[in-house]
Amino acid sequence: MDEADARRLFDLADVVHGISRQLPPPSNLEPGICTPVEIHVMRCISKHPGKAARAISQASRLPSSNFSRAVRGLEAKGLVRRETNEADARSVDLHLTDMAARNFVRMRDAWSAALDGIVDDPSAMDEIIETLRRIEKALVERRQESGHQQD
Repeated sequence: MDEADARRLFDLADVVHGISRQLPPPSNLEPGICTPVEIHVMRCISKHPGKAARAISQASRLPSSNFSRAVRGLEAKGLVRRETNEADARSVDLHLTDMAARNFVRMRDAWSAALDGIVDDPSAMDEIIETLRRIEKALVERRQESGHQQD
């Protein structure tokens, strides 16, 4: 990779991080505001509903202690529930609650309002979303292929 490519890729990562910091957690979440880490964990659970906590922890890329702390906090808030895995009683599966689903609607509404009017062309927006999803998927696949669960 040459210097120009490295700069472009860094700029992409930098912009993605910057955008995420401009979309804070909405203040109207039930039962109260969630931290960015808690929102990240809920997103991982929503993408892997009913999966083992260990698998979701690995998908989150958080240190296991941080993931466990976030899950405990979300459980105490009534946003996540644990169920014993039917195939392996030593394992628990994670599910979002109905309250968490309502919070995702609130996040959608708040973040959509924040982004509204920035990119007015629906086809351009669709292309941006598809490109970012493809990047996320490729990064996950690279990590899985390399055997690195946490870096």
